[in-house]
Amino acid sequence: MLQAACNNFKTLATLRALGGAAEACSDPSFMLITSMWYTRQQQPIRMGLWYTANGLGIAGGGLLGYAIGSIKGALPSWKYEFLVIGALCSAWGIVMIIMLPDSPVTAKLLTPRERRMAIERLRENQTGVENKHLKGYQVKEAFMDSKLYLFFMLGLLSNIPNGGISNFGTIIIQGFGFSTLVTTLMQVPYGIFISITILICVFLNDRFKNRRCLFVVICMIPNICGAFSLRFTPVEYKVGRLISYYLTGPYNAAAVLFLSLQIANTAGHTKKVVSNAVLFVGYCIGNIAGPFFYKTDQSYVFSSSSSSSSSSSSSSSSSSSPSSSSSSTLDPRPPTYPLGIWSMIISHILEVVVILTLWYLLATENKRRDKIQGEQEGGLEARDLDATAFSDMTDRENLNFRYIT
Repeated sequence: MLQAACNNFKTLATLRALGGAAEACSDPSFMLITSMWYTRQQQPIRMGLWYTANGLGIAGGGLLGYAIGSIKGALPSWKYEFLVIGALCSAWGIVMIIMLPDSPVTAKLLTPRERRMAIERLRENQTGVENKHLKGYQVKEAFMDSKLYLFFMLGLLSNIPNGGISNFGTIIIQGFGFSTLVTTLMQVPYGIFISITILICVFLNDRFKNRRCLFVVICMIPNICGAFSLRFTPVEYKVGRLISYYLTGPYNAAAVLFLSLQIANTAGHTKKVVSNAVLFVGYCIGNIAGPFFYKTDQSYVFSSSSSSSSSSSSSSSSSSSPSSSSSSTLDPRPPTYPLGIWSMIISHILEVVVILTLWYLLATENKRRDKIQGEQEGGLEARDLDATAFSDMTDRENLNFRYIT
């Protein structure tokens, strides 16, 4: 809300940076809380439900932005936006402080018996619940684990397109010929489509067991197709380009699943926190890098003025402007940002490569563990899962741990 009081770039940039720092803890915190309350099988749906807020926020933000843009007050419309949205976020923050429990162990709204039940149901996770002690060896193991770098790359690659679309999406839509306010409204279907694809993806994933990597790849197909279409569909086909833009939304569904893969496949509380943090470092770097692929000199289409016009016109032009024969004129067609769209295409393709690599590594490790324990006395059936369920062992330490693929 303080940003509405800014009257120069320095103060606005400072407050924006502080706001970003405060927001940075939200998704990692939600992921850790989800992992402490739900089984690994339940986590994708729960994450999908709260992640749909991204889509609903885009849709609701479009309606709210249209309403705020219609205010005829003493302040610029952007200041009203900070005041209204800031007040709503502050109010919801107070609700969360009061209502959201830290973990099942300390949940004040549950009876002691209900707390024990909430913890007991997590036994099958083999990931523990929460441990307040920082364990140095788990930090070291996290950075020695290839999964950490693969998830970092997923966070980076998935958010290079996000950084560009979130900043330049409205400009691309406005280039289709819509006014500023109508452009804001056109974000509503985009946000709803994102929410629907997230819900479809997580519910299908729940229906087909242990197929998360496969569904990540499936969810990437519309994004790749949409990005290719956005790059190669002629600017005259506005409806086709608008549909192509909307098809870039389902990457959010893929993000939900690979985020759930990260928390489900990392055991040991310290290791989980470190791995989570590194993934979101990639997330932030991707969002920072994304806009730099949308070059200013590609924001409009230019065409060379014709030099084969009539001699009288040419003479007249040359007398008024000596350089007119080699000048460029602004084409009213919408911006295409070819480098930005190519960054989206390449990032999504590389994301598919990374998730397939992760899938192979996790499946191979599961087979290795099955073989080792299968050769022991009693085989897989003789495993003592209770002994390791809440021991805060890492996924590498705990041979009873199986990775979700």
